[in-house]
Amino acid sequence: MIVKTVIMLLIFITPLVIINTGIVASVWLLFTLYIISGLGMAGIGMGIMHDAIHNSYSKNQTVNRYLGYTLNLIGANASVWKIQHNVLHHTYTNIEEADDDINPPFFLRFTPHTRWHKIHKFQHIYSWFFYGLSTVSWVTVKDFIRMAKFRKMGFFKEKQAFNIELMKVIGWKVISFSFVLILPIIMVPLAAWITILAFLTMHFVTGLLITTIFQLAHIVPTSDYPLPDKDGLIEGDWATHQLMTTSNFAPKSRLLSWAIGGLNYQIEHHLLPNICHVHYRKISHIVAQTAKEYGLPYNNKHNFVSAVREHFRMLRQLGRVDNLRAG
Repeated sequence: MIVKTVIMLLIFITPLVIINTGIVASVWLLFTLYIISGLGMAGIGMGIMHDAIHNSYSKNQTVNRYLGYTLNLIGANASVWKIQHNVLHHTYTNIEEADDDINPPFFLRFTPHTRWHKIHKFQHIYSWFFYGLSTVSWVTVKDFIRMAKFRKMGFFKEKQAFNIELMKVIGWKVISFSFVLILPIIMVPLAAWITILAFLTMHFVTGLLITTIFQLAHIVPTSDYPLPDKDGLIEGDWATHQLMTTSNFAPKSRLLSWAIGGLNYQIEHHLLPNICHVHYRKISHIVAQTAKEYGLPYNNKHNFVSAVREHFRMLRQLGRVDNLRAG
């Protein structure tokens, strides 16, 4: 984890340092450096902050707290993510309205219970473009939208606490945007719009990569989308729910697993989020055997391509007018 942390931080920071020296006069070099930095950003998101905010990077909670701030460094916010991901997504996986990960804008439909629109017939084609926009949306407006939403849900009960957290979010974003975009606009001897376009390209690559990886775990044909009963309760136990709503992929690819922070072992992560992802491969054999022993599903795609294909098929399936269960 220490080696990976150093590598990912260097991949993210080094290209930005080069850009901010003002020596980059080539458009192609500028775009290349931004894209490399974007790969480091994705690595920080999937392989460092994800474990840290789950308190699974280290047994030392101070280490976890400070490494969780690497998410703030790349423009998002650890406090908002902890609510959205640790609390809502991991507790209410694939439950419409409760799991914030499956509550996208109206033009995307991730559950059979969401209201269907004609535009959804084409979502298996255009969704990928919006995946690419996900992180730029995240670091600009989405954190603020989520903060307002979470406040209504009762996560920020005191106005003063909310205002303090809001100031922290704004402060971190000012710091991040200063060295990722503002300083490059000043230093790079090219038109500002070229630097802005390179910055957006970086985010597009990062957003497409991160969003696709996360989608492969839950928006696939093998996943369930349970609804609560009239009392607001979900049938069954939490662990079984995770097995019914989550899928693994490419378990034999150690390089992919290293690069994406073990997120190809999403079943193990959802069942044991307090364990560092470097252990998932070995744990997976125990989890798979236990699931088989109790007659529970252990959904697993053998490689990355087949997992993408299944997600594409699910998007197309959810885009059909005959795939309606509610709404």
